Amino acid sequence: MSDSKAKAVKDAAPAPIEDEEGTPMTFWEHLDELRKRLVYCFVAFLICCVLTWEYRDPLLDIISRPFKGAWTAQGLPNQATLHFESPQAAFIGYFQLSLLGSIVLSAPVIFYQLWAFVAPGLYAREKRFVIPFVLSASGLFVGGCYFGWRVAFPITFNYFLGLAGTVGGGQGVTITPTVMLGEYIDFVTRMLLAFGIVFEIPLLILFLSLAGIVNYLQLIRFGRWFVLLSFIIAAVVTPPDITSQIVMAVPMLVLYALSIGLAFVFGKKPTEAQREAYRKSKEKPKAV
Repeated sequence: MSDSKAKAVKDAAPAPIEDEEGTPMTFWEHLDELRKRLVYCFVAFLICCVLTWEYRDPLLDIISRPFKGAWTAQGLPNQATLHFESPQAAFIGYFQLSLLGSIVLSAPVIFYQLWAFVAPGLYAREKRFVIPFVLSASGLFVGGCYFGWRVAFPITFNYFLGLAGTVGGGQGVTITPTVMLGEYIDFVTRMLLAFGIVFEIPLLILFLSLAGIVNYLQLIRFGRWFVLLSFIIAAVVTPPDITSQIVMAVPMLVLYALSIGLAFVFGKKPTEAQREAYRKSKEKPKAV
């Protein structure tokens, strides 16, 4: 084998997983590194949880604004109210809200620790992307949560509260919403985390394309399946109404299209064999 070919094979080989001193890491050292990163994440999460507990009332006011807006828009009597069914239920609801706020607030630390855990297996040139990765991952996660709060929640709450009212005329049955604090926080927590994770799709696909695991042609071919997958995920995560499912599925499709563009610009280019396979997949079968 010539020197140029040997160098190309060496460059294409995966980087050995080493510690900070350049020594290859054993399996037990990997576990110890994982434990250390999890401890850092837990400490950051705990500190942020204490901070968000101190601001639990403003946090509840913020996440309940779409609910209050939908209540007013549907013309329901009195003002929007959240109830709790037992003496400890309010405390549990506020505590869960603090956990949610802590996840959002500690996101940069969590993503940095994730990067630090996988960094030993990266090339030196790839390790330089730590700041763009942390900023992008944190920004996408927070952006997904904001999209859920700003766009999805008003649509969802207007639909559900619109089911209230009198059925059968003036002497019919009146349907009155009685929303419990704990169930409301459960709902918004699940939805916000779902939107935050979904918005990580472009970053995940970008790194897969940079690693050569996928390319833009493969993403295009998988597109029709991703449409189905996005609606399945939306049906599982969101409430069982078509409006909420569309509100989550459509952004997923837009993010996937953006991911194809990122893979085309920054990802590794497909090989000739992959290009040929793509061309054959686009060819219509000849009539017999």
